[in-house]
Amino acid sequence: MELVGSTLTATYAHPQPAPTSFLPAVGTVTSSYRDRFPHHNLAHSLSLPWRPNTYYKTVSNYPTLSPYCTRAQRVCESTMLPFVSNRTTLFTRYTPDDWYRSNLVNYQESNSSRHNSERFRVDTSRLIQDKYQQIRKTQVDTTQNLGERVNDIAFWKSEITHELDEMIGETNALTDLKRRLERALMETEAPLQVARECLFHREKRMGIDLVHDEAEKELLTEVDAILCCQERMRRHLDKAIAQLASDRAAQHELEKDLSDKQTALRIDGKCKDLRNTSEGVSYFRGVERVDATVSVPESWAKFTDDNILRSQSERVASTKLRDDIENLLVVTANEMWNQFNKVNLAFTNRIAETADAKNKIHVHLSKTLQEIFQIEMTIESIKKAIKEKSAFLKVAQTRLDERTRRPNIELCRDTAQLRLVNEVYEVDDTIQTLQQRLRDSEDTLQSLVHTKTILEQDLAVKANTLYIDQEKCMSMRKSYPNTLRLVGFC
Repeated sequence: MELVGSTLTATYAHPQPAPTSFLPAVGTVTSSYRDRFPHHNLAHSLSLPWRPNTYYKTVSNYPTLSPYCTRAQRVCESTMLPFVSNRTTLFTRYTPDDWYRSNLVNYQESNSSRHNSERFRVDTSRLIQDKYQQIRKTQVDTTQNLGERVNDIAFWKSEITHELDEMIGETNALTDLKRRLERALMETEAPLQVARECLFHREKRMGIDLVHDEAEKELLTEVDAILCCQERMRRHLDKAIAQLASDRAAQHELEKDLSDKQTALRIDGKCKDLRNTSEGVSYFRGVERVDATVSVPESWAKFTDDNILRSQSERVASTKLRDDIENLLVVTANEMWNQFNKVNLAFTNRIAETADAKNKIHVHLSKTLQEIFQIEMTIESIKKAIKEKSAFLKVAQTRLDERTRRPNIELCRDTAQLRLVNEVYEVDDTIQTLQQRLRDSEDTLQSLVHTKTILEQDLAVKANTLYIDQEKCMSMRKSYPNTLRLVGFC
């Protein structure tokens, strides 16, 4: 028989020393509790590694009759006869004293066995009660520990749930801001295309108007500013994508930890509510020897605390990045709008200058045309004057020619002759002067015509410049996106 527990050390558990007897044993007397319980190997006793062989052994006691006295022993030894097969009744083996003494010994042995049995039963009952109370206290302590464990799991579960909600909100906010940044980046393409189109169209200016003016400088500055804003937006967009990946990784760890906590809370709650009368309780051999634990309470709490701290750190970084992106969107929108206004102002000034130059050219062209008309009239009057002076020359020369036909002494160099000669020279000089003036007038006319051509060409150039700057460039710049679209709002 095997009983789980400590080995008893009571005196009744040991047999009485057998007295020396000169007589053979009348009978064999065993302990009163020998074979009292059936021998059953308890299955759970094999699972006690600390006392694997703790059990009670059955004890047998074989009492014998003690000699009444040494004298009787000597008498017996002296009176013993050789063995005779057909002995008579006179030769009996025991005396009445031996009989009474044997009965007395049996009575005493019976009393001792009953007393030992009673003490054993009392001790066993007390042992059963003590072990019951000990096991019950252990179960209560275990239930209390499970309750504390459930409270710890519930506390960390609430902390994880709170942090997970915060992280989900932060992730959603960063995702929305990332979409805004992407829309703002897309919106910068239209102003960039407009600025490049303006530069392309202004390359079609002609002649002297193909100048590197203030409008062109501001357009180039606008292109550089938009490209710089796009580069900064792309860098922050890459940071947002990386931060979202970190946020989702931290969120995944929290969700995984929360799922584990929920499972552990369900299991430990079920274990806490289990009672001796609950359904589903059973033996699971060797389960106490299986150590599947991977952590201790300190490392367990530290694991969850590290996940929460990591999530908080990622949330702080995400919040800072969102602030940076918000500031970037405002700054880039202001920069692009300021540069847009500068370009428009430069275009306005340039258009005004071109229009003023065109008006002045118109005035000069009108005056030039008027002067051409006047010089043409002057040329006609000079030609008419030359024609008129030719008649006077012909008359004077005819007179001189006729006077050369005077005879002899009549060819007198008189005053008339001298006057006629002077008249010819005077008229001829006048005609030469008028002809020179005619040539000068014609040269002036050619110069005026050339100037007119230049003015007309310059007028066409100015008109083309005005068309490009005012009609093409400024009309395209009317579709510039507003501030809300530049900061990513629809």
